[in-house]
Amino acid sequence: MDPRPALHELAVRYSLPRADADALQRLAEREPEPSQLQHTLPLGIAILAAALGGLGIIFWVAANWDTLGRSGKFALLQSLVVVMCAGTLLLPKARPALGLLALLAIGGLFAFFGQTYQTGADPWQLFALWAVLSPPLCLAVRHDALWAPWTLVAMTAITLCLHAHIGYAWQPRSGDQLFHLMTWLAAFLLILAMSPLLKRYTGAGPWAMRTALTLTALLLTSTAVNFLFDRAGADLLYYLALVLTGAMARAFCTPRLHDIFALSALGLSLNVLLVALLTHLLFEGGHADRIPELTVIGLAAAALLAGTVSTVLKQVRMHAAGDQP
Repeated sequence: MDPRPALHELAVRYSLPRADADALQRLAEREPEPSQLQHTLPLGIAILAAALGGLGIIFWVAANWDTLGRSGKFALLQSLVVVMCAGTLLLPKARPALGLLALLAIGGLFAFFGQTYQTGADPWQLFALWAVLSPPLCLAVRHDALWAPWTLVAMTAITLCLHAHIGYAWQPRSGDQLFHLMTWLAAFLLILAMSPLLKRYTGAGPWAMRTALTLTALLLTSTAVNFLFDRAGADLLYYLALVLTGAMARAFCTPRLHDIFALSALGLSLNVLLVALLTHLLFEGGHADRIPELTVIGLAAAALLAGTVSTVLKQVRMHAAGDQP
């Protein structure tokens, strides 16, 4: 509803001076559209269309698995990769959308190859190959539309590799700690690659880094809590994960790396880790009545959440004021 006619009627009814009537009309004006809207909206729609188109082609091949011959499927997927890569090279304005479509087509081609020839490769190897061969395309486009899904592919390869080497078992076993440490190191290197520290080389934006950090925090927190409750005494990795999460949170408080999303995600991870530690300490023993322990855990979780929110808001205000944290 446009309020300006009603305001004009009020100005006429009460014989407001022209200056007051103009001021009243200015209050009713709509906020101006964002300055980058005309650029970001078409780009966002094009990226969404590319993602849906790429997934649609993959699903179409899967739906017509028995209809198309092997050569027809390979020709379709390979032609799609070549055409999209050529379009990425020749059409700068459509580069992010066509690059995303090419990235998805590469994954579909590898998946079809693995299903057709049954090479015996583990799933993580196909994802690793996808992640290794895609960076030239991402470096050519230099946009989050490619780096964010590439980060998801790389983290999937890292996680599947971990579970392939530990036997897909959630229960920690002796000798698994080294594999977990190597996985954490690979995840940290991925965050570093997507961080603003290397943006001048990669062109990656904030969402690629946020994707890598969110997946790393999820991996770190889940495995750390698992080690904490392990009866084999493998809780040393829990404390290492706690220190690493705190160190990352401190790093993202610095002006160069400051990011509210990263601070929130790491704050949530720290909350989960500390509440898990408190639960582990309180529930050791065989007491029948657990109401006091549950009450303490609930109050502690609420206090930790309140403290985390307060700290994050403080960092945001300090960053907005230009102060050093």
